[in-house]
Amino acid sequence: MKIEVNSLLDLPSVAKQLIEFASTEKIFVFEGDMGAGKTTFIKKLCEALGVSDVVSSPTYSIVNEYESPSGSVFHFDFYRIKDIQEAYDLGYEEYFYGGGICLIEWPERVDELLPEHYIKVEIAVEAETQRLFRFSKV
Repeated sequence: MKIEVNSLLDLPSVAKQLIEFASTEKIFVFEGDMGAGKTTFIKKLCEALGVSDVVSSPTYSIVNEYESPSGSVFHFDFYRIKDIQEAYDLGYEEYFYGGGICLIEWPERVDELLPEHYIKVEIAVEAETQRLFRFSKV
């Protein structure tokens, strides 16, 4: 599925479309260059999931946890991990296989640990305010 976005105002609609596309899948990986808007989109996705807390990047904490009406939402940012052992030390299995929703930025840093099935969200910068979103089931 491809969606072209021309404004930040389009993101809530894109978030709803992603939730519908995902159906019962709970693991989401977000790919895109630095500055593509992964965290910005995840904030809108959390709103669409019913998270009422302030959503922020877990750049230094690696994971932030939020509550939604349908359960826990875990937002990961693996950009700063130095090696895969950090993900083991974090207890990634409890998150990835615990039944909560996992939103994973920089998944290539933990590629070997990702579950067999997940939703891939690719965000490509087309112009300063234009993005192309691609959703696929892996």
